[in-house]
Amino acid sequence: MATIAEFTLPAQEFSLGTVFTELPDVTVQLERVIPDANSVVPYFWVRGTESEHIVEQFSEHPGVRDIREVDTVDGEYLMRCKWVSEYDSVLDALIAPEIILLSAIGTAEGWTFELRGESRDSIAEFKDYCHEHEVMVTLTELHALRPLDAKQNLTETQRDALKLAYERGYFNSPREATLQEVAEELGITQQALGSRLRRGNRRLIEQALMKDHT
Repeated sequence: MATIAEFTLPAQEFSLGTVFTELPDVTVQLERVIPDANSVVPYFWVRGTESEHIVEQFSEHPGVRDIREVDTVDGEYLMRCKWVSEYDSVLDALIAPEIILLSAIGTAEGWTFELRGESRDSIAEFKDYCHEHEVMVTLTELHALRPLDAKQNLTETQRDALKLAYERGYFNSPREATLQEVAEELGITQQALGSRLRRGNRRLIEQALMKDHT
């Protein structure tokens, strides 16, 4: 049965995370990863800085062969680069045919990956591959994918995060609670909470739009 998994990873354990050393306020969102001959090509969005700063940060990186801006939308930049095959074990693992990347968001606090695997074995193989290559990803959530209603499509942690954020007035205008306050109450980082809220909202919106068009 198809399985959804969430992994976390320290910022510097993923090669794209080297950008946080000089640009600690940026957010990086991996869009997709495709194989290409002797390299891996990740596409990723960056916000919180200018594209030339991103190019500068990666221009001397030993794993990068080429990096360029593809698009810009509302101050966010879509970048692509050619990454030397086998230089980054996470990128190599993400192109496995049994794994689909649903989201990957990184800040200086760390990375959160959401993956869909053909089975739990696929998720276990991803984790084992990373650990074998000394990339210590941490599995934080695992559940089977079931075609149910929007509420049930949310994971338990996403439901808890959305519910508490709503109850504390995070979604009100003006906000009655900050992301940090809600995160502290849940006992997680702001980055982890932001990721759960984004993914939960996305699933709710997708479900609503699908219903509107049936």
